[in-house]
Amino acid sequence: MCGIVGCILKEDEDVAPILFDCISKLEYRGYDSIGLATFSDNKIHIKKDKGKIIEVDNKLNLTDMPGSFGIAHVRWATHGDPSKMNSHPHVDEENTVAVVHNGIIENYLEIKEKLTLEGHVFKSETDTEVIPHLIQKFMDEKFDLEHAVRKTIEVIEGAYAIAAISTREPNKIVATRKDSPLIVGLGENGYYLASDSPAILKYAKDIIYPEKGEIVIVDREGVIVHDEFDNVVNKQIETINWTPEMAEKEGYEHFMIKEINEQATAVTNTLTQKENIQEIIDDVGDLQRVCFVACGTSYHASLTGKYLIESIAGIPTDVILASEFKYSVNTLNDKTLVVFISQSGETADSLKALDVANQTSKTLGIVNVAGSAITRRADYVIQTQAGPEIGVAATKTYVAQLTSIYLFAAVLSKNEELLSELEKVPAFIDEVLEQDDFIKELSKRYNYARDFFYLGRGYSYPTALEGALKLKEISYIHGEGYAAGELKHGPLALIDEGIPVVVILPPGDNYRKTMSNLEEVKSRGANVLALGAEGDESLKTKADVVIPINPDVKEIIAPLVYIVPLQLIAYYITLEKGHDPDKPKNLAKCVTVE
Repeated sequence: MCGIVGCILKEDEDVAPILFDCISKLEYRGYDSIGLATFSDNKIHIKKDKGKIIEVDNKLNLTDMPGSFGIAHVRWATHGDPSKMNSHPHVDEENTVAVVHNGIIENYLEIKEKLTLEGHVFKSETDTEVIPHLIQKFMDEKFDLEHAVRKTIEVIEGAYAIAAISTREPNKIVATRKDSPLIVGLGENGYYLASDSPAILKYAKDIIYPEKGEIVIVDREGVIVHDEFDNVVNKQIETINWTPEMAEKEGYEHFMIKEINEQATAVTNTLTQKENIQEIIDDVGDLQRVCFVACGTSYHASLTGKYLIESIAGIPTDVILASEFKYSVNTLNDKTLVVFISQSGETADSLKALDVANQTSKTLGIVNVAGSAITRRADYVIQTQAGPEIGVAATKTYVAQLTSIYLFAAVLSKNEELLSELEKVPAFIDEVLEQDDFIKELSKRYNYARDFFYLGRGYSYPTALEGALKLKEISYIHGEGYAAGELKHGPLALIDEGIPVVVILPPGDNYRKTMSNLEEVKSRGANVLALGAEGDESLKTKADVVIPINPDVKEIIAPLVYIVPLQLIAYYITLEKGHDPDKPKNLAKCVTVE
C-alpha cells in the first residue's frame, strides 16, 4: 500500500524536484516515510527518513539532489517499524543497486537467510531489501539490469511493483509488477513510472499499463516492454482525460470536503454510462444470478445493489467480501454474473477473486481508474466518472458506484421510472450541500462521543453501514450500523443516556417501522439525529435534531442522497477532534496487499 515513482528526463536537468512533486501526489495512498534515489557522478545518491513529507523535506531538502533520473517512494510499513533505515529506496551493500517496491515479498526470510550465508549484509528489517541484493548478485553473474530483475522475480514470491536503477547501467530504469499497480507515462520532457496516475498527471497523460511479469525498460530514448520470453510487446497507449487540477484541492481545506462537493457532478457524469450498460446486459444474455464481490465502502454499495436487483429485477443476488470469496467459488456457473466493485481497480483481494471467477463465470468490473487491473481482466467494465479521488475515505466514488449499480438494475429490469428518478439525484445532492453550515454547526455537539450508532431499514441499511464506516475511518469514534429491525436482537443493550443514534428515515414503506425503532432508542436516553423528509412534523417532535431532505427523494433512491449528510457529519466531527480527514491513521487509499 505504498507508492512508487520513477523518472528519466530527456535532457541533463535535475530530476529530484520532479520526483518530489510526483511522490507528494501519492501521499494519499498511506505512508509513514519518504525517500528518493538519483544517479550522478557514477554513484547513487539517497535521501530518506520516516515522517511526513513536508517534515522530511524540511530536514533533508529532498529536491536538492543531482542527476537526471531516479526513483522515489512513500512507505506504509508492513515489515519493520517506520524508521530511516526501513525507508525506501533500499540498496545492496555495495550501493550499486537501488530499488523501490510496493507490495509484500512472502518468502523474503528464506531468501535473506540464503543470501546472508553467501556473505550479504542486511541493514533493515524490511522484506524489500532482499531485492537489491538479488539484483546485485545476478549482475555479478554477468546479467544486465533487465535480466537481473527477471532472475529476481523468478526467486521472489508475493505481490510487487518494482523499479530499480544501477550504477553499472546509467540512464536506465527497469521496472516490473505482479499484483501491485504500475503505470508508465510518456511525457514531452521525459518518461515516468508510478503507482497511480495522479502522481504524473502534470507531466504525462499518455499511459502504458504493464501486465504481470512484463519488464519495462526506460531510458532517454523511450520505453520498451518485454514479455517473459524477451519479446518486445507493442503496448496500447491510453490517454488520461483527468487534468492535474482535478487532483488538487482547488481552495478547499481538504480533499475530502472537495470530493463531497463534487458528488452531484460524479452522478451526472456516471449517468452517461447507460448505453454501455445496455450493451453489457444485451451481451451477457441469460442471467440467473448476480454475485457482487467487494471490500469496504464498495461492499456497502454492493449491498444496495442486492436490494435493488432482487426487488426490481427478481434475480437472486449475493454480496461477498473479496477476502472471503474462496468459500463461495463452488457456487459459480456460466449463468452467474460476478460483479467486482473497486475504486482503484487494484484491490488485491478482488483481483485474486476475479482470476478465479473468470474460470467459470462472466465478470463485470465497476471501477473508477481507467486502465487498472480489474478493467483489463474483467469481461465487461463500467467506468465510473468520479474523477480522481485523493481522500482516503471514499465519498464521490461511492455515489458513482451506486449510480452505476442503479443504472445496471434499472436497465436490467427495464424500469423507466427509476431511470427518471436517477436524473433528479444531482439536484437533490446539491440541496443537501446547501446545508453545509447547519451540519457543520450541529456536528460540534458530538465531539464528546465515544460511540455512535446508525439505524436504517431496507435500502437505508447499507447507508447506515457506510455512515458508520465514514465516522470511524477518519474520526476514530467507534461507529456501528445496524438494520433497525435487529435492535431487539442485541444492539438495544448498548443504548444508554446521551449515546448518539443516527436514524435514516426517508418516506416510504419502511417509515413507520423505523419510526418505532427511533422511539425505542429515544425512550432509553439516546440522543437521536434523524435524517428525513423536510416538513415531517412527527419526526421533528421525536428526534433531538433533524437534517431535512427534499421529500421528493423516494425511498428507492435515498441511498444516493442520504449518504451526503452522513459524510459531512463525519468530516466535521473529525475536524472538531483535530484529526486530518484526508490521512486517517493506519489506512491507505488502495489496498494492494492481502
